Amino acid sequence: MESVAAFSGSIPGQMLLAIGQMVVVVCVCFDMVRALSVPRSHRRYLASTVFRTLAIPSIIVNGLTVLIALVLWSWIDVVMGMFVLVAIIFRLHHDKDEDNWWKGKGKKLARWARRQFAGRTAAAPAMG
Repeated sequence: MESVAAFSGSIPGQMLLAIGQMVVVVCVCFDMVRALSVPRSHRRYLASTVFRTLAIPSIIVNGLTVLIALVLWSWIDVVMGMFVLVAIIFRLHHDKDEDNWWKGKGKKLARWARRQFAGRTAAAPAMG
């Protein structure tokens, strides 16, 4: 755990945390745009797509930030980070019927992955 605290205090660690927090802020801002936009509009479609794209990375980054705050015994940062984490997770799971680019892509991506990772059935060359 000391290595986590040491890395978070270094320049590269601070840069990574800052970039991660920018992703979280952009994700939350696009969620706000989605909430304030007219249903079935292009603006809402774009905002929902960006939010769905950045939600999982935001959850991971915010979870790491909370872990670092926990290691550093910064309880106010733990509480604030957990609030943001729970809010993003709630918003991600709350509106499932939103129209976005990802809607229906799960089955298509699963089909593509099955085709890519399926064993190739090619005839082996004869040893002779």
